[in-house]
Amino acid sequence: MLATTSPAEPRVSSHKTRPFSLIGFNRPIKSVVESWSGLSVGLAQGFLGSFMETMRVALLCILMLACGFRVGADGRDRRYKEGDRVPLYANKVGPFHNPSETYRFYDLPFCSPDHVTEKKEALGEVLNGDRLVDAPYELNFREEKRSKSLCKKSLSKKDVGKLRDAVSKDYYFQMYYDDLPLWGFLGRIKKDKPDSSKSKYLLFKHIHFEILYNGDRVIEINVQADPNLSVDITDDKEINVEFSYSVSWKKTEVPFEKRMEKYSKSSFLPHHLEIHWFSIVNSCVTVLLLTGFLATILMRVLKNDFNKYSHDEESIEDQEETGWKYLNGDVFRFPKNKSLFSSIIGSGTQLLALTIFIFLLALVGVFYPYNRGALFTALVVIYALTSGIAGYTATSFYMQLEGTNWVRNLLLTGCLFCGPLFLTFCFLNTVAIVYSATAALPFGTILVILLIWALVTSPLLVLGGVAGKNSQTEFHAPCRTTKHPREIPQLPCLPWRITSGGGGKAIELFFSAGLLSVLCGGSTGIFIFFYCIYYYQARSDMSGFMQTSFFFGYMTCICYGFFLMLGTVGFRASLLFVRHIYQLIKCE
Repeated sequence: MLATTSPAEPRVSSHKTRPFSLIGFNRPIKSVVESWSGLSVGLAQGFLGSFMETMRVALLCILMLACGFRVGADGRDRRYKEGDRVPLYANKVGPFHNPSETYRFYDLPFCSPDHVTEKKEALGEVLNGDRLVDAPYELNFREEKRSKSLCKKSLSKKDVGKLRDAVSKDYYFQMYYDDLPLWGFLGRIKKDKPDSSKSKYLLFKHIHFEILYNGDRVIEINVQADPNLSVDITDDKEINVEFSYSVSWKKTEVPFEKRMEKYSKSSFLPHHLEIHWFSIVNSCVTVLLLTGFLATILMRVLKNDFNKYSHDEESIEDQEETGWKYLNGDVFRFPKNKSLFSSIIGSGTQLLALTIFIFLLALVGVFYPYNRGALFTALVVIYALTSGIAGYTATSFYMQLEGTNWVRNLLLTGCLFCGPLFLTFCFLNTVAIVYSATAALPFGTILVILLIWALVTSPLLVLGGVAGKNSQTEFHAPCRTTKHPREIPQLPCLPWRITSGGGGKAIELFFSAGLLSVLCGGSTGIFIFFYCIYYYQARSDMSGFMQTSFFFGYMTCICYGFFLMLGTVGFRASLLFVRHIYQLIKCE
């Protein structure tokens, strides 16, 4: 019935080459991360002690959530006696090259029980598109079966057409046996001759389960299909098929604690979806080298400027008013769009905190294979708990800029990221409903998310905003700001001037505009979006309206989040730099 494969042996299709190993799960990153307090000093100045206490409470809640994750799904009680029922759940089916386009297992005309029982799933599993139901196979502990009939099914012309379309699109299935994931394909395409245009569509009707055990625990499961036991579904005609399966058990010395190691060494995903660690390390090294070169050049330019400004041989009247020193009266002038600017800084700070907390949870080992959907659950919960950071940062910074309507600023902060994300979700969820895909969230899940937003996200946002308004912090500039702005001539192609050695004049203008710092830092998100377009066209095999809309819809939201987060980092870093250099000179 289902085409399956062992995770260690690749299978080659007649028209495509695809990997058959199991999906790998990344191990926790074993590196030392800078403490949150130390990072906040450099990137998020202005946080008060009271708000840091709020962050400690949020971190405590997140750690408690992590402990709950580990206790609930560690798999230490999976011990069985001979003949005991071992849970086997069928999850979903879908095109191999379209990871977002998945459907329920029994949407295809498989052998199904009289009453399909659905497994209760956590929030993250539902967001991940998992829809687990009882599978029709009986794989009791250490019970071997040579060839057991599953069912005799009469496939109508419509059923045959549906299965043929699934085989042509490389449909795969996913199951979980004792929480061990397994994958396989429904069939294969066979050509009579290599150069022939005619193809046969074959549906596998027998699969074999090979299960490895150690004592009273299940260690590994592999599935295989016999190509000789297949049904030709090329023509639109009714056929009768008897689906069957077999089971064999083998003993292994692999301990239970190491049964998930093979998932980190192989992947069922297409090659273009695998993580290429060498490319990531290479990119990080390149960025560090370029940063070092830029820092060296910048420090040399600044050193020369400091020597020139400290030299007092010429009189003030003879000095030519050039260089970044003579912008001291304008460089700390407040921007015009104070509310939007403050909202960007607040939302970006929240997303930065969210990213840091996710990395911390990864370091403590929360996102391990047993925890299906833990990442999505953590994203929803942590975003809700860190909403107070956005409210506090945006409002306090808005008040420092002498803003007056802090309520409107708070509303803009709450909608700046959630608004586009909500509109994108509404559109994509409608598309998923039309396609009857598992990506369509049930009404109950949508209601839970709305309750989290109404009962957690919004109140914390308001509390953070009130705390920011009452903080009564002032913007302390190292030099006085003049009443009338200095006229600065327009310079074409500013980024070109900076990269081509425009010198101090380009750099002084670059750091004098806070919004420009935000745009330069956030431009990485724009670059990621354009790379997504290239990746979709040149590197992936994705197709179809649903997969295309999901890919570009959610990638646009992710790139927008990167824009806000990295733009905030760019502004904070540039503000820290400009404060420092103007403190080292004597301003009139």
